[in-house]
Amino acid sequence: MKNTIIALFCFATLGIVTTSATLDRSIATTNYAAEQGIQFTEGSFNDILKKAKKEKKNIFLDAYASWCGPCKMLKRDVFPQAQVGEFFNKNFINVAMDMEKGEGIQLSQKFKITAYPTLLFINDKGEVIGSALGYHSADKLIQVAKPFVK
Repeated sequence: MKNTIIALFCFATLGIVTTSATLDRSIATTNYAAEQGIQFTEGSFNDILKKAKKEKKNIFLDAYASWCGPCKMLKRDVFPQAQVGEFFNKNFINVAMDMEKGEGIQLSQKFKITAYPTLLFINDKGEVIGSALGYHSADKLIQVAKPFVK
């Protein structure tokens, strides 16, 4: 009886340790994927404009809403991809902004956003120079963005 209880305890402990190690590996992989994908800059839009001017880059603005399914798919499936991150991080100041909260509300009105996701390409003066609407695969998103590289 004592040996059975000890054996069950060992198996339970082994299961917890294995599950914990799997979760740690899963989190590390997720973080690694995010590091390879698009790196989004945070801050006020005015600060983003200053950064774009200083780095001589245009701005890529992912204008999203928290409830938007295609927005979530872009965030989950496309933005973390290494090829997308490599292209966008090199060529743009990247910003993701919920257009129904904070400064996003005013920017949504300024840029006349009527649907989500709206992907905007903005120069360092704050002028929209291009846009795309909806979900795009990684290859398509890069093709859409190429004309707006400085």
